[in-house]
Amino acid sequence: MRFFSLRQTSRAVLLSMSASLALTLSAQAATVNAAVQATPPADQSSINRLTPANSTDGIIALVNENAILKSELINAIQQTQARAQAAGEPMANSAQLQSEVLNALILRELQLSMVKRVGLNPDEAAINQRLAQIAQTQGLNSISALQQRLDAAQPGSYAALRTQLIEDAAIQALQQRQISNRVRISEQDIDAFLASPEAKRLNQSEYQTIHVRVPYMDDYSRLSDAQREEALKVAQALRDRLLAPNVNVAEAVAASQGSYPIPLQGGDMGFHKAAALPTELSSEITKLDVGAVSAPLVTPEGIDIIKLADKKSSDTMLIPQWHTRHILVKVDELQTDALAEQKINDLYEQLRDGADFAGLASTYSDDPGSAGRGGDLDWVSEEDMIGPFEAMMKNTAVGDYSVPFKTQFGWHILKVDGKRQQDVSDQYRRNMARQTLYQRLAPQAKEDWLQELRAGAYIQVLG
Repeated sequence: MRFFSLRQTSRAVLLSMSASLALTLSAQAATVNAAVQATPPADQSSINRLTPANSTDGIIALVNENAILKSELINAIQQTQARAQAAGEPMANSAQLQSEVLNALILRELQLSMVKRVGLNPDEAAINQRLAQIAQTQGLNSISALQQRLDAAQPGSYAALRTQLIEDAAIQALQQRQISNRVRISEQDIDAFLASPEAKRLNQSEYQTIHVRVPYMDDYSRLSDAQREEALKVAQALRDRLLAPNVNVAEAVAASQGSYPIPLQGGDMGFHKAAALPTELSSEITKLDVGAVSAPLVTPEGIDIIKLADKKSSDTMLIPQWHTRHILVKVDELQTDALAEQKINDLYEQLRDGADFAGLASTYSDDPGSAGRGGDLDWVSEEDMIGPFEAMMKNTAVGDYSVPFKTQFGWHILKVDGKRQQDVSDQYRRNMARQTLYQRLAPQAKEDWLQELRAGAYIQVLG
């Protein structure tokens, strides 16, 4: 049992791209239509063309024990229209738009209520990383600088942004949990898919991509129409330049920069396998022909342009692996960090005096999954282990053991018994087949879950 085998499969060569736009008119918004229709119908004249000028704040809908305010609906409508405008698809403030956005708010409220019930808490480090990315897109070098700018413009804006990010991350985690529990893919399903013509695309090709982002000049919700149009204009100009064969990427980016006040980000990202990319990116890039450039991709952080510069095919996928053992001394409520450090140092001195590593691991290691095997973790690949462990493993010679080092789980000493290049082509193909099948089944699984979620909820739209 690898009690700390934390594979960071989302680590991508390209800049990360958010696939979700909050409160957009997506399938997520549409899924709640039936719920509202099943409740007493709202007086449409009361919300028809609702605007700040003609609205006094009040409750527009009840969702179980919670309320949605008119001001929340107005703000969500404005955000939806802003995103549509940036994507080149302007929307009028119609009764249909207001109904669909309200449906999205209702569904969001249902999911947030479930998040609280199950106790999902997003990783604070991930939230801070996301805030740091937002700060960078605004030309700021720290989260504190972002907070100062936001709160100077409107007190409480930073807290609201952080809350929004936490809620979005929690909803995403909830959806992933619910969908993964519903999608069942057997080994027989994978075998059948691999036997199909479609599976020929699941090769070990490496893709050389050019990925450039046009960051926004301000937080997306505060951008003016002119600022959005300017960003899109820069992205279109960049795309036109990247379409040229053998283009000099740096020159194309510099020429497109022009007077745009925020530096364009990215460039030639080199070669990488599709498996190293987020699923939504790999599925898009693998469809491009060499030399092709994607249409401008509008995201909350900026507008992305991706070009497939080259592709290399390979029949095998060789990855380095290390045969590793370790001794763990936990830090927990029963053992302080100082005591754990003292114990690991005592074990290190015993190793230096000639003690057997496997024997010490069997006797003293706090890892129940490996202690009985003399600390044996078997063959370990890159990204199988958390960062500090992997870094120490790579810097330890075969046959040697490391100095004591600390991770979030406690204090370790590791030993490298061997190193090899392992062909994982078949495993790669099966993993890619599983992802492809999952992508097919996930939308319906999500729809089924949302239907069940709203079926058990009390929803009333008020006039």
